[in-house]
Order: sequence, then structure tokens, then C-alpha cells
Amino acid sequence: MSRGVYAWLIVGLLWVVACLNYVDRQVIFALFPLLEKELDLAGAQLGLLSTAFLWVYAFASPFGGYVADRFGRARVVLVSLFVWSGVTWATGHARSYGELVAARALMGFSEAFYIPAALALIAEHHSERTRATATGLHQSGLYAGIVLGGSLGGWLGQRHGWRAPFTILGAVGVAYALLLTVGLRRASHGTAMRSSLELRASLRKLSSLSGYWRLTAAFSAVGLANWLVYTWLPSYLYERFHLTLASAGFSATFYIQTASFAGILVGGMVGDYWALRRLRGRVWVQAAGLAGAAPCLFLVGAVESFPLLIAALIIYGLGRGIYDSNAMPVLCQIAPDELRSTGYGVFNFASCVVGGVAAALAGFLKSSLGLGLAFQAAALLLVGAAWALLTVRPTRTGDLPAVP
Repeated sequence: MSRGVYAWLIVGLLWVVACLNYVDRQVIFALFPLLEKELDLAGAQLGLLSTAFLWVYAFASPFGGYVADRFGRARVVLVSLFVWSGVTWATGHARSYGELVAARALMGFSEAFYIPAALALIAEHHSERTRATATGLHQSGLYAGIVLGGSLGGWLGQRHGWRAPFTILGAVGVAYALLLTVGLRRASHGTAMRSSLELRASLRKLSSLSGYWRLTAAFSAVGLANWLVYTWLPSYLYERFHLTLASAGFSATFYIQTASFAGILVGGMVGDYWALRRLRGRVWVQAAGLAGAAPCLFLVGAVESFPLLIAALIIYGLGRGIYDSNAMPVLCQIAPDELRSTGYGVFNFASCVVGGVAAALAGFLKSSLGLGLAFQAAALLLVGAAWALLTVRPTRTGDLPAVP
């Protein structure tokens, strides 16, 4: 098998893992009304289930990225999938709220190792000419996972209770991990440069890179908006528009993620095109995506018309997909190969810390101020993120010669 064919095979194999990654973390949000009733949980307690995952995920992400840079990205992908699938299965057997929180925290730790390793592995096997398209296609697996987590989780929950989705998904993940061991065997012996630095030295080197912290700030604003949507949009639609549990889970995920899939295809191809012609082309594409997404997220928290809501969700998803497809490729224009998993891990750390705060705060303020105001505040932060991206000047051109 040629190197080019294998590079795209890696994208296909990891697409399934990405889908499982987000199905397993997302499914619980579609089951909030069932958990609220069966375990007698308040809004703040439900918000803490998201926060427990996010904060552990956040603090583990830089370490997970560093381990991938230091010891091999393919190996880290495999171990992460095995562990979080086992934790997903265990979540369905939780007997109390405390055990549920503990399971979410363990899932956050185990999943933190995957995305930095997977995106850097794809970027390692693709040149600047196809990097955004390849990483964007991988991101579409995350979007598919969100849709399945919301719609399939709500459907199974209505028919079989909240435990069944976790039990089934955990078994599926372990089975696929065994198959993936064969598929990534060649990638495990790749020739990519591995980091020889200790974690603290890697973080210091990242901190010194021009534009890195502005990219981190923009990524954090996007993460905050995403986690508000992931955590609370199903409940928001269920209560505000009086939908069924399954319909709320579907509407909260399908329109955004379908549009995001279109966005990553457009953003990936346009980003790759401009990367060959302008050093700042990718960052411009990202900023344009956020500039289009922000006003639509604001509308989500304000409109009374359901058709107008759906239109806003679609445009928001399109803009977010354009941003996402170029996140790792832009990092490749800032950081050397041996620091890219660590760099993306820091991205995840920052975005999930603020996302966890936002999810918990929205839960506390849900009964007094409402969730619509939270979505509107997140939209304003996206405007600031677009501006921050426009100030970034990449210092590297990936694996291409310098462009004029």
C-alpha cells in the first residue's frame, strides 16, 4: 500500500474512533431528563456531570498530548480507546450520583489522550496540500458522534432506560479497538520526530511561539460555545419548544452537526487552497467562519420561531465547521512536529476549563436568567475570537517552501 493511500486509510480508521469518542461523551446529555427524574437531580447537579468530565479532560489534555509526542501517537490512540470504552460500559452500571460523577471524571481522563494524538498523527501523514481536508474529515466523525449521541441516546433512553446506551457503546468501543490494533500497526512504526523534552520544557517552548496564546484564546472561546451547546441545548429545546425527549436530542445535534460537516469540507478545501498562496490564508478562513457563526448563536438564545431557530443552528454549524477544519493545520504553521500533540492538548485544556465553568454556571442560573442569555454571551465571545485570529501571523509554512 502506497504512503498516500495509507494516509487516507488512517483518516478513515480514526473517523470511527472520533465518532465513538463523541458519542460516548455526548450521550449523557440527551438523558438528562431521565437522570433528573430517576436520581432526583437538580440543574446544578446535572451541570456538574458535564463539568466533572470537562475539567478532568482539561487538566489531562496537555499531559495526554505530551505522552503522544514523546512515546508515539498511534499507541496512545489505541490505549485511549480501550480505556474510555471500558469506562463507558461502567457508567451504565453506576448505582448513585457519586458513582456517575466519578465515571464522568474517569472518562474525561481517558478521552483526553485521543484527539491531540489523532490530529497530530493525521497531520504527520499529510502534507500542507491536504492537511486541512484530512483533519476536517476526521472532525466530521466528531460531529457524527454528537448526532448519534443525542438522537440514539434519546431513542434508547425512552425505550430501555438511561443505562442501556452506555452498556452497548462500551462493548462496541472495545470491539473496534481490537480491529484498530491491526489497522494502525504500520503507523506505530512511523518515522516522525519524537519529543526529547520533558513536559515542563515542552510547555515553555510552546509559550515562546509567536501567536500561540492568541490561537489558544480563540480555541477557548469556541470551546466555551460548543460545550454550552452540547450540554444544555437539548434541555433548552425540550423546555422552550415543548419537544419530546428524542426530538429535542435530534434537533439539538442534527442540524448543527450536518452543517458542520459541510463546513469542514468547505473550510478544509478553501484553507488548503489559501495555504499555498498566502501565509495567513488559513487564519483568515478560520476568522471568517467564526464571524459568520457568532450572530447565529446569538439568535439561538433569542428567537421564538422554531424554523428561524433551525436556520440559525445550521449557519452556526457551518461557520464552526470552517473554523474546526483548520485548527490543527494552523497550529502546524506555528509549532514544530514534535510539539503539535502537546500544543493541541493545551488548546483542549484551556477550552475545557472555561467550557466547564460555563456549563456549571448555566446550570446554576438556568432557573433565574434562563439558558438563552448564556448562548448570547457565548456569541459575543466568538466575535472576540475572530478578531484575535486576524492578529495572528504564522511563522512556519508546514512542509512547503516559503510563500510570498
